Amino acid sequence: MEYEEIILETFLKEQEKLFKKPVAETLEEADEFLIDCMAQVFQDIKEVKEYLEEAGIDIEEMSEEDLKEVLEVFSVPDGRYLVVEA
Repeated sequence: MEYEEIILETFLKEQEKLFKKPVAETLEEADEFLIDCMAQVFQDIKEVKEYLEEAGIDIEEMSEEDLKEVLEVFSVPDGRYLVVEA
């Protein structure tokens, strides 16, 4: 697997935040899906902000708390963030 188990478990648990129906049911399916959409893992919300700005997303008016609520941003229990571009 390319992604750590904690990342995969977070995505499996929270995926319906971004998708109407689950796109993965197992850790292996989650890993394949995240690889396919080139999901990124960041150490903190500042890195997420930099990534989204570089991607051309207008987040200038958003606070760090607002960024955590963006559908594509998943908070990992260890303090990192997973960003899934669907």
